[in-house]
Amino acid sequence: MEKWFQVDGLDTERLLSEWRWLCPSRMSLIARNAFGDLFLRDELGAVFWLNTTVGEFNKASSSETEFREMAETSEKRKEWFAEPELLAYGKRGLYPGLSQCIGYSVPAVFAEGGRPETAYVADLYDYVSFLGDLHRQISDLPDGSKVQLRVNPPKPALPKGP
Repeated sequence: MEKWFQVDGLDTERLLSEWRWLCPSRMSLIARNAFGDLFLRDELGAVFWLNTTVGEFNKASSSETEFREMAETSEKRKEWFAEPELLAYGKRGLYPGLSQCIGYSVPAVFAEGGRPETAYVADLYDYVSFLGDLHRQISDLPDGSKVQLRVNPPKPALPKGP
């Protein structure tokens, strides 16, 4: 679990760029989990959980010390760091690095999503940004709404001049 507190090399602003609609305050990244969820400390010291899977931002603890103590309990390791799921995905050969996470080709927020057979190792920045944009777009829809995803292919690069 100590790996999830190794976040010094990660760019918090870049990770939060598509989440500012939900998390507008200045934050410091203190931990993350293998599925792209972020644990952020505000300027007063409180720690918040940005649950990128469901698109929620909630207070986790009043201080980083309290958060770290709570993170040692099996209950919080299961809830915050999804340890049982991480072990299961490890058996499938999915081992995300420090700037990677386990993503799903169909995001877990959808009824059809979050299935083990659709899991892959994703770039943390790309996946967290994608989920932030997605959750912003569906944030006003009631649970159970039907949505249709349209993915625009990247624009082709212009040829370089002589």
